[in-house]
Order: sequence, then structure tokens, then C-alpha cells
Amino acid sequence: MPVSDLLPELMVLIGAAAIVVSASFLPHRLHWLCAVAAIAVLLASSVVVCLRWNDPAQLTFSGIWALDGGAGFAKLVIFGSAIAASALSPQWMATDRRHGEYYGLLLFVALGAVMMAAAADTMELIIGVLLSSVTSYALVGYHRQWSPAQEAAMKYFLIGALANALLVVGVVLLFGLTGATGYRELSAGLAANPDPWVVTVAFVFILVGLAFKLGATPVHMWVPDVAQAAPAPVAALVTIITKVGAAVALARFTLLLPENIAWPWAIALMATVTMIWGNLAALWQTNLRRLLGWSAVSQSGYALMAIVVIGVVDQALAALLVFLASYAVANLAAFSAVVYLRGRTDLSDYRGLARQRPWTAAVIILALLSFLGLPPLVGFFGKFLLFSVVIEGGYAWLAVVAVINTVVSLFYYLRVIAVLVLPREHQHSADMGWAAGTTMIVTGLLVLALGLGANGLIELARVLLAPYHPVP
Repeated sequence: MPVSDLLPELMVLIGAAAIVVSASFLPHRLHWLCAVAAIAVLLASSVVVCLRWNDPAQLTFSGIWALDGGAGFAKLVIFGSAIAASALSPQWMATDRRHGEYYGLLLFVALGAVMMAAAADTMELIIGVLLSSVTSYALVGYHRQWSPAQEAAMKYFLIGALANALLVVGVVLLFGLTGATGYRELSAGLAANPDPWVVTVAFVFILVGLAFKLGATPVHMWVPDVAQAAPAPVAALVTIITKVGAAVALARFTLLLPENIAWPWAIALMATVTMIWGNLAALWQTNLRRLLGWSAVSQSGYALMAIVVIGVVDQALAALLVFLASYAVANLAAFSAVVYLRGRTDLSDYRGLARQRPWTAAVIILALLSFLGLPPLVGFFGKFLLFSVVIEGGYAWLAVVAVINTVVSLFYYLRVIAVLVLPREHQHSADMGWAAGTTMIVTGLLVLALGLGANGLIELARVLLAPYHPVP
């Protein structure tokens, strides 16, 4: 059990613990140093991941932890998102007496998402889901005196309690059938054709448990509430990294399943309903943060498309990760603008922003058009790869559904853009300061830069992940 195999995760864990302890002794005026420490830890962990980029895929720690391209790519997206959220937080959380502890929780959430993405054992998967869930609940309700935040945290907790319980029951059923929790042993046990009805029930329970972290139907109702009422940096982070971790975990798990339970059709149905529900609900929103939450639900439906063909098309996981990376950058850009504008939520507050703050409006527009999939922004290439792999995998009808939903989403994205360019009489001068502004500009430029350099990103993912096997 080489401890060095877990060096990035151990750095995050030790860093989180050190930040929590340090926050107990630092005076409140110096709690911003905890943000600097969190960013330093995440940067160092990302560097370690990059240094091991070309290492051969393997299972470590007695086969329960995967060191492969899928896990490595997911770690970079998760750590990068956590860095952006940490940079957005100091001014937002400046008046909170527990400001320093907040960054420890951010690191724990990131660690839980990484555990989901790298787990090669169902028990390890459960630990990652629970670590991510428990810390997310606390972060969503961090503004204890604001009732909408408490309501969002409670809804998040109650839905999570049900979904996580179903996940555990599904894992127990699989253990009862095969006597194993490791993916390598589970793959061999399921190949022996155990009772298909029990396997089906176990799969449905596990699918629901991971759909909760994805923000997919039928356990998606927490997403718009969290996007609207949680601290804005937390909303940006939670709607990204739990989606990334759960998507990679589900892709890794489905590759173990036998074909006789027709699991691709179940995921295709979930993807369809998630896309439709998220887009239709977003049409009526007059709150930008809630609209971004419903958009996040619809993006989960798109992500599920790649998982439908994960065992059929070699490039399916590469398409999934490129799409998740494109979504992460655009979502961070949109929420960075919200943070920079001190958390404005109602669409009417954004009226005339293009004239008052053209750079901020430009970042929002770039993010929304990237969600839409407009070239040459990075979101276009993420969706293009998704459509390509599902068509290649024999699910052309799912690509048609996704295209129709993309057209529907055009209406509410353009409605926001129209509000931005409409004239307004009075000016808004307050903003959240240089840290949030810099993060907003950087993420906005990344939406454009990664789109212009998408060929390199796509080729990197393809080389790294093809052919991809869950059990080296």
C-alpha cells in the first residue's frame, strides 16, 4: 500500500485539518489567510496530479483506488473549481465569524468528490458520497441567519438522506450476490449471471444515489434551491464538483454491469427526463441564480448521454470529461459574475449591465452561450463530442432529444442576455473587490480560450482515456 499513491488526496486532507485548527487561533481579521492556504494546497495537489500524468493505469491499496486517466482528469477539474471558489470567498465571507473554518470544509467537499471519481470499491464510493454530502450540507447552510439558506440546506439534507440510504442498500444487495465490494471482484461475480432481478434493483438504487450527486431526475430538486440560497461561491462549487465526481463514478460502475438488465436504456430515460425538466423549469425563472440551478439540472442530462454508451464507444468517457470541464468553466464564470456583483439575484437587477459594466456582462454572456453550445466557445465542443458518441453508439434519438432541448434553452439564455443590454436609468457601483473580479475575468477568458484551443483539450482526453477500462 504505497502511501505516495494518495499524495494529492493526503495533501488536501492534511491541509483541511490544518486550516480548521489554524482558524481556531487566528484573529478574525486574518482569516483570509486560510483562503490563501486552501488555494496553495489545491495548487500543490494539482501539480502532483500533473507530474503523474503519464503513469500507467493501475489499482492501488488492495484494488480499491484507481489511478487512471479518468480519475486524474476529474481531479484537475475538481481542484481547479475549488481554487476558483476559494478565490471568490474572502470578501463574501468576510463578516462571518467562522470564516476560516469555511475553507477547511471546501477542501473536504473537494476530497469527497475526488473519492467518488477514483473509487474502485463500493465501500470507498459510499465514503466519498457521504463525505461530500455531509460537508456540502454545512456549506449550503453556512449563512445561519438567512432562512432561504436554511431551507435549501434542509431540502438538500432530506433528499440526500433518502438517496444515500438507497445507495447503501444497493451496495449491500450486490455484496449479498457476489460476496465482494471491489470492482474487480464485482465484475467477475456479475459475469457469473446472478439473479437479474436483484442486480436490477441494486443498480436502480445505486443509480438513484449517484443521480442525487449529479443533480439528475428524480432527485434533482435540491439544485435550484442551493444555487439560489447557498453562499454564491458554494453554489458554484457544489453544482460542479459533485456532478464531476458522480459522473465518473457512475461511468466506472456501469462498466461492471451485465447486458441483460438493459441499464443503458434506464440511463437514457433518466437523461431525457432530466434535460426536459431542467430546461422547461428554467423557462419561467426570474431569478438568475435559480435559473443557473435549473440549467445545471439540464446539463446533468447531457452528461448522462455519454454514460449511456460508455461500454460501446471508446471515446465516451473522453467526451464526458471534456463536457464536464466545459461546464465547470462556464458555471464558474457565471457565478463569479454574481459574486462580483455582490450576489444580485433578480433578473431586473441586471438590466442595463452591458452599459454599466461591459466586462461583467461579457463574462455572463460568454458563460450562457457556452452552456448553449455556441461555437467557438468551449461548451460547443463538449456538446459536439456528446452528440457524436451517442450517435456512434446507436442512440441517435437521444441526440435528437438533446438538440431539441438545446433549442429550448436558447429562449431563457437569450432572455437573460436581452435584460443585460436593455437601458437602465440609475447606476450600480458596488462590487465585491479585486479577487472576485480577477476570478471572473480569468474564468470568462477560459471559456473563450479553451474553446479556441479545444482541439488540444479533446486530443488530450482521447489519448489519455482510450481505450478506457475500469479494471486495469
